[in-house]
Amino acid sequence: MSERDYAPLSIACVRGLCDKLYDKRKFAGVEIEKMVKDFSDAKNTSQIKRLIRVLGQDLISSTNPNVKNGALMGLSSVAVGLGKGCIEYLPELINPIVACFSESESRVRYQAAEALFNVLKIARGASLIHFPVVFDSLARLAADPEPQVKQAAELLDRLVKDIVTESASFDLASFIPMLRERIYTRNAFARQFVVSWVSVLDAVPDIDLIVHLPELLDGLFKMLDDANSEIRRMCDVQLSEFLRNIKKDPTSVDFQAMINILITHAQSPEELLQLTAITWIKEFVELAGVSMLPYASGILCAVLPCLAYSDEPRKSIRETAATVNFQLTKLVVSEEPPPQEGEEEGRLELEAVVGVLTQLLRHSSVHTKVAALDWILHLYNKLPGESIGLEGMRHFVYLNAVSTPAFVCSIGCDLESSPYYYKFLQALLRLLSADDNLLEDRGAFIIRQLCVLLNAEDIYKALSRILVQERNLRFAATMVDVLSTILLTSAELYDLRLQLRNFDKPATHTLFCVLYGCWCHSPVSLLALCLLTHNYHHCNRLISIFGDLEITVDFLTEVDKLVQLIESPIFAYLRLELLGGAQSGELRGALFGLLMLLPQTDAFHALRNRLQCAPAMPPAQGSEGKAERTKPSIDFDQLLEEFKRVQAAHREYKMLDRSRGKLLDKGYS
Repeated sequence: MSERDYAPLSIACVRGLCDKLYDKRKFAGVEIEKMVKDFSDAKNTSQIKRLIRVLGQDLISSTNPNVKNGALMGLSSVAVGLGKGCIEYLPELINPIVACFSESESRVRYQAAEALFNVLKIARGASLIHFPVVFDSLARLAADPEPQVKQAAELLDRLVKDIVTESASFDLASFIPMLRERIYTRNAFARQFVVSWVSVLDAVPDIDLIVHLPELLDGLFKMLDDANSEIRRMCDVQLSEFLRNIKKDPTSVDFQAMINILITHAQSPEELLQLTAITWIKEFVELAGVSMLPYASGILCAVLPCLAYSDEPRKSIRETAATVNFQLTKLVVSEEPPPQEGEEEGRLELEAVVGVLTQLLRHSSVHTKVAALDWILHLYNKLPGESIGLEGMRHFVYLNAVSTPAFVCSIGCDLESSPYYYKFLQALLRLLSADDNLLEDRGAFIIRQLCVLLNAEDIYKALSRILVQERNLRFAATMVDVLSTILLTSAELYDLRLQLRNFDKPATHTLFCVLYGCWCHSPVSLLALCLLTHNYHHCNRLISIFGDLEITVDFLTEVDKLVQLIESPIFAYLRLELLGGAQSGELRGALFGLLMLLPQTDAFHALRNRLQCAPAMPPAQGSEGKAERTKPSIDFDQLLEEFKRVQAAHREYKMLDRSRGKLLDKGYS
């Protein structure tokens, strides 16, 4: 190749420029600087362009790394020689340099970083028009595997950051997409590069990065679970700074654009990530107020499961989640004003919230379930007029909740004053009806706890009134047996038993009549109720009707259980009445009648021995009917007719079952 092919460079200059020794390349570079200055002084732009073309096209296209390095040295020298005049040739200078960042030879990449540094140092703010290509190059160099190249890239990066931060014309809006594009990189050095840029921009007083935070937040949070502790630290510090700025001036913050990002990360298993996200949510709820209500379902989905944490490392997460939950409940007011134009975003998405709470009632944690029920009750109290969503899931919510014993223990509200009191109990009975295992394993426990936490008399009256309307007569009879057993044996029902034993108050008469109507489903349970209330004369009338009933194995089993109860400490007062008194004769008659119903089993012999222990005494004169005469407010004849009617319905119910071949073994054998 002739000297004319490299003009205006001489062959000697080209050889020196492409020599592998740095000193020779530097000497050739100085020669180029002088040449360019002369051309510039003479305003010989054609020669300058020719020189740049030789360096940036001809030489740099060589496959020889030394030639490429010489071309890069030459381009750098052109910029130095032109000074501020290089601004007119920036595309011709920058593009060939940037292209060398993709070279496989690390020496070339290093030289390219040095050349670009020299060009940008001179051009300063004028180079920002080429910022996208420069930033792309920096991002690639940040992840360069060669330490020397990475070191040169760091110097170049600092220079570019200085240029950007000192410029009043930097186009931040155009830069954010470039930053967002690279924020999801998995390379540790590239991540550090991105975070450093976010940090630098956020530190510039005239740059409001908060406006663009929605585009960066997700990527920054993802870096919080990086294996590199330094990256986690950098992200944590920067996110803390962002949150501090948001709290200082929330007016320009787009809370709605970021809350779903936080909700997602608040469900992360990584502690730092989860704690940071929930902390942000806490501040958002406090700062943005009702505008966070449309996102309540997502927030609850994220924070309520955190209430289950019991270990010390996650104590802060649990406490922060509890604060968020409390703040959110305060935003739900009793009477929401109709939304004004542009205020739709402040409305609670009730159906979505209900859906989340319904799911959380299946959670394994009692604390989470309790919080979910608290929310349901809170919504009922604050938004009684809102039926959409609440009506559709009310039963499911209460039932799934109450099927967990510890959950029942947590109920502390006065359901009697709630419009949903009977709906709650109806739903409970439907659950027990549909799930035999639940009825057998937890049914009695649930009812006992409700009686302790609420009011036993109210619970029994309400359940009795509901069961009177029950169409599934087999279940009604089973449920009455459960209620009767609890009433007669449970320590929690002592006061109610005592109230029924002291049968001289009108209020007790009302309770007795309500229970009687329901207890008609189970003859033996009804007999036990009358024994408990000293209505022995009526017991005799009932037993006389028992002979007309179908005496099944289940029936005899219930009679056997009643005899065992009579022999228990609970009925000690009844056994003492056998010693004498106005009703002793009628009591003896009832117990002998019960004895006649039994086959000669252990229960038969136990009851016979008990009766034989009682002293002989003549029947009290005029005692027949005395119980009714002293209690004129109760029409026992009418009650007896109700018992007959219910038992007739049971006979018809069993016959229908048998005719269909679907009689269950349990219940009516």
